[in-house]
Amino acid sequence: MAGPTFTRRDLFRKFAQKYHLPPQSAPAFLPVDEGFAEANTLTISGGLTPYNGPWAYEQAAHLLRRITFGATKSQVEALAALGGADAAVDRVLDVPTSPPAPPINNYNNPELTDPVVKPGETWVTAPIDFNAEVEFYRIESWRGWWINLMVESPPDIREKMTLFWHNHFAVRTEAVFFGRVLYQHNQLLRQNALGNFKSLVKAVTLDPAMLVFLNGYLNSASAPDENYARELQELFTIGKDNPDHYTEEDVQEAARVLTGWRINVTDVSSFFNPLDHDFGQKKFSAFYNGTVINGNLSGSAELDDLLDMIFQKNEVALYTCRKLYRFFVYYKIDAATETNVIEPLAQIFRDNNYDIRPVVEALLKSEHFFNALNTGCYIKNPLDHVLGTLRNFNTSLPGSTLYDEWLMRLYINYFTGTLQMLPGDPPNVAGWPAYRQSPAYYRYWITGDTLRNRNVYTDALTLANIPTENDMLKIDHITFAAQFDNPQDPNALLDDMLRLLLPVPISAVKKNLLKSILLSGQANDAYWTTAWNDYVNNPSNQMAYDTVWFRLAFLHKYILNLPEFQLA
Repeated sequence: MAGPTFTRRDLFRKFAQKYHLPPQSAPAFLPVDEGFAEANTLTISGGLTPYNGPWAYEQAAHLLRRITFGATKSQVEALAALGGADAAVDRVLDVPTSPPAPPINNYNNPELTDPVVKPGETWVTAPIDFNAEVEFYRIESWRGWWINLMVESPPDIREKMTLFWHNHFAVRTEAVFFGRVLYQHNQLLRQNALGNFKSLVKAVTLDPAMLVFLNGYLNSASAPDENYARELQELFTIGKDNPDHYTEEDVQEAARVLTGWRINVTDVSSFFNPLDHDFGQKKFSAFYNGTVINGNLSGSAELDDLLDMIFQKNEVALYTCRKLYRFFVYYKIDAATETNVIEPLAQIFRDNNYDIRPVVEALLKSEHFFNALNTGCYIKNPLDHVLGTLRNFNTSLPGSTLYDEWLMRLYINYFTGTLQMLPGDPPNVAGWPAYRQSPAYYRYWITGDTLRNRNVYTDALTLANIPTENDMLKIDHITFAAQFDNPQDPNALLDDMLRLLLPVPISAVKKNLLKSILLSGQANDAYWTTAWNDYVNNPSNQMAYDTVWFRLAFLHKYILNLPEFQLA
């Protein structure tokens, strides 16, 4: 399975040149940013006691900011109307059980034609095409399909959990480079998003994408490969949070257990080849109580023995719960949080035989999660920023033709790449550093380049558009404003907008500056009220339309550039 000679960078470079997109650049981390300094001093209190405090718009918005990629006004209001955290969390955990419709060939164009898949038909069951350029178009079709799911998904946790597991079991498209394999891996994570963690670990271990990414398909008795055996323990289950952990010998013995798994490229499945398996006795260290795993003609049974041994360690539950906490709540885990949140969550995890949903449910329903200090305490990841802007403004990705659909989704993924979070390509097997790298954590998302590119993206949506051959993606400013109760009142309109778009209040000085945009610098509220009513009474009048549109466009531009908009 030789690597590609045509890479994603080649593809993106070609489109960046053709459509004048901003450059993708390497991270240039700013270790301290005064605009976000407050988030680093918080200590969030409370434990897993169920939250029974006030339930209104603010609490519903906080929940949706964390478990989706942004929410609309109507989605927040619908969740707030449920009356309490218990019912709201039940609702967002009620994820669809049927898989979404698969990606299709929306990429045929004058420069490339898929030789076996017709336009509009799915390619996920088609044979792997060893023409690297065809496979990369399929990969971008899959990546765009996933991006669109994140934009269009209902207000539930499924796609955010899929991203969590993608970060946890990180694989990279440039290493796997087959669209069908990547799609199957992504579907595996989605189908098991709230299922059983132990079952998911086994499924990922045998998944063709992981077998390729960490060389499992090359692991044999005659040439053992330790890559997956190491990451299984270090990144996927045990971790290295405690000084007492597995040994190098444990990595070597686990690698022997995992020998013999291969990939059938015809149907893209894995199978066990006993001719490549090490049937010798595998003896593990005192960390695993000297466990011995005997060779077995069933590779699956031997793998079960390995996972049974690993999952007997309390560290599995603790390590996984810390990762869930840092993804959904906050990066800082102090002694109080470890005692009052992580350890009880880990116990729930073990008590429920490593089912994921009870753990997520307990966390999201807790006093700790809804603690006021928790609101707006971390920097949005790039997907929350890019896709959340679209979702906040109830904006879908256009696609008047199949190729326009593919191209627009490519654009959006290009922007996520400029912000250092391209889905399908975490930087390495450990995932994105913002969720694991002390002491910076979320501040990795903000650099000189990425902050500029965040503003480039939102400025394009508010003041211009993102074009394809036949479509334009832009915010409908007037429709967005018209949904609020009193759009003619500049004070009420601004309050309603800020409540939806920002997780924390802003100063009176900032609010007055924003209001001055609606008033065109005048002091009298009537300047906006008159302009809005003139448009409503005569929407076909171009001057009335332009007056309202430009004021709203610049208002939205400045709101989306605020430091507070970068927080969740």
